[in-house]
Amino acid sequence: MPQKNKTLGEFIIENQGEFKYSSGELSRLINSIRLAAKVVNHEVNKAGLVDILGAAGDINVQGEDQQKLDVFANEAFIKTLTNREIVCGIASEEEDDFITIKGRNEKNDNKYVVLIDPLDGSSNIDVNVSVGTIFSIYRRVTPSGTPVTIQDFLQPGHQQVAAGYIIYGTSTMIVYTTGHGVNGFTLNPAIGTYYLSHPNMKFPETGKIYSVNEGNYVHFPQGVKDYIKWCQAEEGERPYTSRYIGSLVSDIHRNMIKGGIYIYPNTAKDPDGKLRLLYECNPMAYIVEQAGGKASNGFERIMDIQPATLHERVPFFCGSKQMVEKAETFMEAAKS
Repeated sequence: MPQKNKTLGEFIIENQGEFKYSSGELSRLINSIRLAAKVVNHEVNKAGLVDILGAAGDINVQGEDQQKLDVFANEAFIKTLTNREIVCGIASEEEDDFITIKGRNEKNDNKYVVLIDPLDGSSNIDVNVSVGTIFSIYRRVTPSGTPVTIQDFLQPGHQQVAAGYIIYGTSTMIVYTTGHGVNGFTLNPAIGTYYLSHPNMKFPETGKIYSVNEGNYVHFPQGVKDYIKWCQAEEGERPYTSRYIGSLVSDIHRNMIKGGIYIYPNTAKDPDGKLRLLYECNPMAYIVEQAGGKASNGFERIMDIQPATLHERVPFFCGSKQMVEKAETFMEAAKS
């Protein structure tokens, strides 16, 4: 059982032996993410005081307006990971293509690639709502010493060696897993140190919260409509409570603590779904499963999906295991 009051740095050092490829690089990589998160946290917390709110005027590869803090966070994480010479490649939701990183002596001999959503839900900053960063780490599959290729990034989620998120809210937390459970660390802003505050995080088997943008209800698949109606019916522990922030990190973080399900289905407008498999769904699915929950596209495990493109989108159902399984029964029934 991890002890509270332990710093993130101490925790990483003490537990790096659990990682089967332990050579210190993964620890250095997570430390780099921790450093970049503190930089982004500082900007998020002072966003209302400087000219950093609102849109930057550009459109990212997803066809969405880039918020100014999106741009700042993207640059902060890429710069930190590049300067530390720990990774051989980076893919960001904000970039059209992956970035090749050369290590010492111009060689591509680092072992890891990072996929990152630098600032998820950033439009919420204008109204002082929590936002987050999501990251996913894989070992490269191409030979060391050669430039990374798209194949290093198009790996199914079960190949992840680590994943996590940072939530910038009333307090700032890093929550991550390396395949040995999920632990959360809260930043003490007075001294700039993260302390273990949520050891061995677990999803309750079931819950009373469903998180979905019901404004799109008429465009949802029939199975999702049926599940929502079931959640709203007065029977037993139901009706459930609807809670939707519109920030993926915030919604899943709350549901992991209190018990609940998060749904972002495909719609008539977005037949493939809206969330990105590589930057959002796979890392969140890894965390959710390590915390005893479940994540699927409504029919199959998210982490078993073989990615076809860097910015691929999928429907996403995740949260307390019993709630996700119930939603899947409605999805399956609606097929017949």
